[in-house]
Amino acid sequence: MSVYEVLEERGFIQQVTHDEEVRELLAKEKITFYIGFDPTADSLHVGHFLGMMVMAHMQRAGHRPICLIGGGTTMVGDPSGKTDMRRMMTREEIDANGERFKKQMQRFLDFAEDRALMLNNADWLLDLNYVEFLREIGVHFSVNRMLTAECYRNRMEKGLTFLEFNYMLMQAYDFLELNRRTGCVMQLGGADQWSNILAGADLIRRKESKPAYGLTFTLLTTSDGRKMGKTEKGALWLDPEKTPPYDFYQYWRNIDDADVANCLALLTFLPMDEVRRLGALAGSEINTAKKTLAYEVTKLIHGEQEADKARQAAEALFGGSDDLDNVPTTVFTPADIVGKRIIDILPATGLVASVGEGRRLIAGGGLYIGDDKVDDQNCVIGEAAVSGGSLMLRKGKKTYHRLVIEK
Repeated sequence: MSVYEVLEERGFIQQVTHDEEVRELLAKEKITFYIGFDPTADSLHVGHFLGMMVMAHMQRAGHRPICLIGGGTTMVGDPSGKTDMRRMMTREEIDANGERFKKQMQRFLDFAEDRALMLNNADWLLDLNYVEFLREIGVHFSVNRMLTAECYRNRMEKGLTFLEFNYMLMQAYDFLELNRRTGCVMQLGGADQWSNILAGADLIRRKESKPAYGLTFTLLTTSDGRKMGKTEKGALWLDPEKTPPYDFYQYWRNIDDADVANCLALLTFLPMDEVRRLGALAGSEINTAKKTLAYEVTKLIHGEQEADKARQAAEALFGGSDDLDNVPTTVFTPADIVGKRIIDILPATGLVASVGEGRRLIAGGGLYIGDDKVDDQNCVIGEAAVSGGSLMLRKGKKTYHRLVIEK
């Protein structure tokens, strides 16, 4: 089975520029391809995870990935999928974020002996002569056609800056530059990048008289069309400091039943026969599939040891085990906690971001100490409560946090 058929069977492929040519190309040749990552944050998130899975499947089939860090394009900002202009970032912020991306990508791809490349478009974009760029690249772009692209059309009502209008040209130039430098013949990206990918493939065909291709993969959404990866605390990050492995595990453990099969296909390397078997489980048995999904995804992102810890913590909380060592924990001294309001302690645990959020949690009946609901926002922790050396807090039905009191 070719890698195209693998990606198709697992549900990745959304659109492709030349279907039959790309099928034949990926089956018969080993190509260099790229995906771009604009470092607008200091960590990759679960949306990027899908792209890295595509790259990993492609590399396993013998193709060479280029991870292109958008050190130059991030200084402009991609309008695709955005209703407002991005915050302008400094070069120092962008470079620091790019370095963090590199470390996270190395968990998925083998960069030894140029089997994968890590490049930064700042190396060629930031030194461009603007007039020369317009004469060489801009002449090939029709403004009328660009304005029909979804990434621009959606912004017209709120206002599209000329800064952002340049983004498509810059991304197309990236593809051309990679083609010239490395022989890259294909750009991959999320479905929202289709217009930009088409522009790059067309530019190579015009400038170099060579074939170039584009392919988009589906965005990670729920069965009812909502984007996945959003939590109460914000995005689902791949950095363990931003989203701890236990929280990451629990996100996948608690997804809707209807989304399990799709996530198993897209976010794990389990054989499709096993994906279909697990996805077909019904009733309470679907929990077996969810546990498998949560473990496999956590193992890919955080490693086997952290996945084991997350699974053990979940079993301790929900399966009746007495081993609580891996449950999310904050350590306090008696002086830190005794006589203090629970609402003032909550932000330090990470269960809420602020005292105000804690008030709303208690008012909504969503906070428990052990099995007892906290009804009073001025509830104070007494000495008797900490005499056993620990307290278990619960937010809602499934979010636990242990307070350990060290004397």
